[in-house]
Amino acid sequence: MSIRVSVVMPCLNEAATLAVCIQKARTALQARGLGYEIIIADNGSSDGSVALAESLGARVVHETRKGYGYAYHAGIGAALGEWIVIGDSDDSYDFSDLGRFLDQLEAGYEVVVGNRFKGGIEKGAMPWLHRYIGNPLLSGLLNLMYRTGVSDAHCGMRAFTKTAFEKMDLRTGGMEFASEMIIRAGLLKLKMCEIPIVLYKDGRNRPPHLRSFRDGWRHLRFMLIYSPTHLYIWPGMLLFVLGMTGLVALLPGPIRIFNRLVDVHVMVLGSLFAILGFQIISLGIYAKIFSVTHHFVPQTPALTRAFHLFNLERGLILGFVIFLLGFLTDAFILVTWISNGFGTLDQVRPAIFGSTLMIIGAQVVFSSFFLSMLGIEVRPPSR
Repeated sequence: MSIRVSVVMPCLNEAATLAVCIQKARTALQARGLGYEIIIADNGSSDGSVALAESLGARVVHETRKGYGYAYHAGIGAALGEWIVIGDSDDSYDFSDLGRFLDQLEAGYEVVVGNRFKGGIEKGAMPWLHRYIGNPLLSGLLNLMYRTGVSDAHCGMRAFTKTAFEKMDLRTGGMEFASEMIIRAGLLKLKMCEIPIVLYKDGRNRPPHLRSFRDGWRHLRFMLIYSPTHLYIWPGMLLFVLGMTGLVALLPGPIRIFNRLVDVHVMVLGSLFAILGFQIISLGIYAKIFSVTHHFVPQTPALTRAFHLFNLERGLILGFVIFLLGFLTDAFILVTWISNGFGTLDQVRPAIFGSTLMIIGAQVVFSSFFLSMLGIEVRPPSR
């Protein structure tokens, strides 16, 4: 019988629970009457897990690079099945229940994710910090940023087609592998759903590999890095708009806000905000183009239109015009100051405004060159 389903379990010293996980998976798959294989992706076990898995008929794939994601890459890469089910080998997930995941794949879904919060969490199975703060917060942020519709983005039991996994082209090797899969599936608009599952207290006789703050930060860091829009562009736009609003509002003279006089000192702060905001926006655009050209995120119609609209020459013209406006403003102030015998400089406001335009104009010019360089198609070197 040809192999239809591959069950992949990562393993690092899981001898206490590995046998029961393998047996549960085998029983469930035999009941379906499908060709299957069970793959143990070993990440350097020293407690006899490898010999135990082999004695139970599982296929062992070795991965020397330490990490949850690396183990899965090795195991899934070696899988022969069209459908792949993954889950931890600590008996916290019930592999007897994997048939419900296969039902969804059979119904046409490409990615199926377990939801522990809808299915139930056994007492002691998940630390309070993870259950009420970490997981809801990280899953909420992921949905806010990527709109995946998955409310338990870090559940370790999930299933997907081999084709979907190849499309996702996952890159990470640590715990953030789980987040990357959901993000990539969402970006690629793969057909994805959740099913309720129960999380049980694991059967380990040792502390878990998971480290709350370290691994939580890795998930958060990955989500931010993968979204230049949220990390750079929106904060940069906020700073830039606030800064330019302050500059323009204070250019004619001081104003009163809530019965307090706002003067040139706030205008200097506005200049700083505008320059810093523009720089952050530029970094976001660089990161966005880099992520597209290196296939971290798919090309979007909006980005394609932006590429066609913007080119080096237009950027240079825009930057030069902005710089020239600022230069002429400051040049006029300088000439006036010289003609007055270097007396009191009473045109500080236009000077701040002009200097800000000069800096932003120069940034536009040099950013245009850099963006043009990022857009150059990279070809492998000829031999």
